[in-house]
Amino acid sequence: MTAVPLAPGLGAPPAVSDVVVIGAGIVGLATALRLLERLPDLRVTVVEKEHEVAVHQSGHNSGVVHAGIYYPAGSLKAQLCRDGKALLERFAARYDVPISTCGKLIVALDEGQLPALEGLQARAIANAVPGVEVVGPERIRDIEPHVHGVRALWSPTTAIIDFRRVAIAFAEEVRRRGGSIALDARVTAIRTNRGRPFVVTTAGDLEASVVIACAGLQSDRVARLTGRGDPDVPEIVPFRGDYYTLVPSARHLVRGLIYPVPDSRFPFLGVHFTRRIDGEVWAGPNAVLAFAREGYRRRDINLRDLATVLAYPGFLRLARRFLGTGLAEMWRDISKPAFVAELRRLVPELTSDDVVFGPSGVRAQALNRDGTLVDDFVLDHGDRILHVRNAPSPAATSSLAIGGRLAETAIERFGLA
Repeated sequence: MTAVPLAPGLGAPPAVSDVVVIGAGIVGLATALRLLERLPDLRVTVVEKEHEVAVHQSGHNSGVVHAGIYYPAGSLKAQLCRDGKALLERFAARYDVPISTCGKLIVALDEGQLPALEGLQARAIANAVPGVEVVGPERIRDIEPHVHGVRALWSPTTAIIDFRRVAIAFAEEVRRRGGSIALDARVTAIRTNRGRPFVVTTAGDLEASVVIACAGLQSDRVARLTGRGDPDVPEIVPFRGDYYTLVPSARHLVRGLIYPVPDSRFPFLGVHFTRRIDGEVWAGPNAVLAFAREGYRRRDINLRDLATVLAYPGFLRLARRFLGTGLAEMWRDISKPAFVAELRRLVPELTSDDVVFGPSGVRAQALNRDGTLVDDFVLDHGDRILHVRNAPSPAATSSLAIGGRLAETAIERFGLA
């Protein structure tokens, strides 16, 4: 497979398209691909403000292909994760994208976590996750010899993949099917012209029949360009997650994926261990407020982004409610001993010398005005436009299913066929 050209200079986007997809992350590219699979003659253009595809969330994640354990039965996450995983596995096999089914162990560290573990098992059963079983200390050691816990949930079908490579494969297939991908094309305005959306970008303007906004970290701002900035809809608050990586001599401590039982109050999964498709092992992430929506270092600050968060009533209510938790996350962010202490709860043999500071990512988390974190995917629609309002994990796993849902909605609602 030839790589998608990642350099700028691809030229202006076509002046007229049937569908314009905003955002060349994994969800936007999957949406373009599913549209072209359904309607091969459709004129589809993906516009992306960066000079590469999959620059942000799609290229800064742990690479876990989730099986669907955590999500309430009947939720979009539950439905689309299960369907998306199957679609992704078929895509990976067809396009020679490496994928490894290494399995995931969710570990209860003490008796007090057992009710929550049983709740996860019930969700896994309700979501038809195959092969999930509760295991005791002896079986835990068989699966992960260096992990200690009183009980665990074992998901043998959870896998790992390089999602940036997947996104590049999506982009190549979109182009092969006749779609266009315009890089360095920042959307600055979305207007209506003769009843049709008119997308203004820094690389040229596009007239379309339908616009599908998959803008990730900028999804709320893109929505405001279309007049869908209602104060009652959620706003994006960015959370940065930092990882440590295990030095090569310590990688034997982790065979697959090792997770704690998560705190049900938050849509984050806790500090965990992830074996990567390239053989590396990541440890983390934490979850702290990012001072820039697209800032991956502690020192990255965007005053507009920070001011927007601090002025948002939803964030202020969240911060007041969980002040202690937030301070603990911030302390682990700046204190390696505190971070390692958290990791040692799962793998007691780990030492500070076994880990070095590694990559980070920023999660686009939708937050309601009342201070509640939006847990499910949120897909919204307006006049000839569809919005992906909230698509955190497992959006990468679910990308082809999310894209299929958006494509189906666009075709049926707006008569694309």
